Amino acid sequence: MLTCRLLLPALAIGLAACCSAADAAERITVGSKRFTESYILGEIVARTARQAGAQAEHRPGLGSTAVVLEALKLGSIDVYPEYLGTIEKEILKLPSGSSPQTLQQELRKAGLAFAVPLGFSNGYALATTARLARERGLRNIGDLRRHPDLRIAVSQEFLGRADGWPGLAGRYGLPHRPAGIDHGIAYEALAGGRIDVTDIYTTDAKIAELGLTVLEDDAGYFPRYDAVLLYRVDLPDRAPLAWKAISGLAGSIDANLMIRMNGDAELRGRTFAAIAADFVESGSTRPVAGGESTRAGVWERLFSDDLGRLTREHVGLVAASVAIGVLLGLPLGAAAAARKQLSQPILAAVGMLQTIPSLALLAALIPLLGRIGTAPAIVALSLYALLPIVRNTALGLDEVPAGLKQAGLALGMTASQRWRYVDLPLAFPAILAGIKTAAILTVGTATIAAFIGAGGYGERIAQGLALNDGATLLAGAIPAAALALLTQLVFEVLERWMVRRG
Repeated sequence: MLTCRLLLPALAIGLAACCSAADAAERITVGSKRFTESYILGEIVARTARQAGAQAEHRPGLGSTAVVLEALKLGSIDVYPEYLGTIEKEILKLPSGSSPQTLQQELRKAGLAFAVPLGFSNGYALATTARLARERGLRNIGDLRRHPDLRIAVSQEFLGRADGWPGLAGRYGLPHRPAGIDHGIAYEALAGGRIDVTDIYTTDAKIAELGLTVLEDDAGYFPRYDAVLLYRVDLPDRAPLAWKAISGLAGSIDANLMIRMNGDAELRGRTFAAIAADFVESGSTRPVAGGESTRAGVWERLFSDDLGRLTREHVGLVAASVAIGVLLGLPLGAAAAARKQLSQPILAAVGMLQTIPSLALLAALIPLLGRIGTAPAIVALSLYALLPIVRNTALGLDEVPAGLKQAGLALGMTASQRWRYVDLPLAFPAILAGIKTAAILTVGTATIAAFIGAGGYGERIAQGLALNDGATLLAGAIPAAALALLTQLVFEVLERWMVRRG
């Protein structure tokens, strides 16, 4: 008994010390954009911080510069890999050739700074196939003026960037009207002859793999894109040990090493985590024997370790969004059925929500809610779920025969009692059908949540697009389709059970 009395206080002190140590551990959240190099660099930064004892989380593939920058400003992430040219032209909208001091001064107005030059530059350029370059005499970007018939397709971000196509076309006087194409599939479209010219990153491994000709920027339009880390100015004070370790990455990656790491992911199928682990442990990347591909097949990728986590995240997003959609949609549908003057405005409003592009809505909700991840994703998905719920609720209540409504009142029911015992049960099949439709549609729409760090099966789809990896794409699309079918089955069983119960 005495021993127990002595051990219990000691155990309590030990647990308290452990909890205090856990609470005192430095925390850092690393972001990355939705392309191969950013995924790899984000994972390297996170692993480096973990080696220093920090609790580091990597939120990969957060979308375009605008989305990941907003996440940084809001504090949803602490640091992410960026490029000086992008900071100068796209983020700060400064003239070319602005000094580093000017960049730092302008960034500090938003509570941001850049540091840790990684040792390489990854710039924008335009490229075409070697065959087309020979046939058309293409060596410089200016040569494109002589060939207005060329099919040019560039990434969506490049189409609208301050240092992208609008300024480039103006500088060179290019008459072309380029189409938008995802960067992950642009190389295959170029090699397959479906397009003639596209924008590239100069450290992309597929440039050499496909033997492409990079057109010289003879007018000197593009700025330098030295790779750095963009971070919140309070990060070094909040996580000094992690920041010291991260700062040690300065000058550790040259262009050849970055190209090789990009090739490991895009050509040889190695995971971002494995590439980053090799680099953090040895300062390089493990060579693949014979250059052979290690890319996982569809079924291997489908049942990989992250399936359980992605399923929980996806189901959670769908369940929360549909529940909120029901709570909002049923009263709106009932109001539309009860008051004809409200019917068209309500249905028009929820119908208009469906016309807002999903990524645009997500981007708009991030600053409004002050965070990325689950919260804006659920709000967006709930809004998209409203239309079938509101419409079917209004339709079902409208179709209740007027005679039955009058009979209910004649039996002495109040209006609320009649709605509960007559209108609602008769309208129930239509209402349930609307909820079922909303749930099934939300399963598919929820894949966009991964583009703002909310997880789910969309993580695999985003990575598959970035790598142009069909197996990874299918590994995200197949479970999403299976979940949609399961959702439909659950609603069918629920409907039959409730009908039998009356």
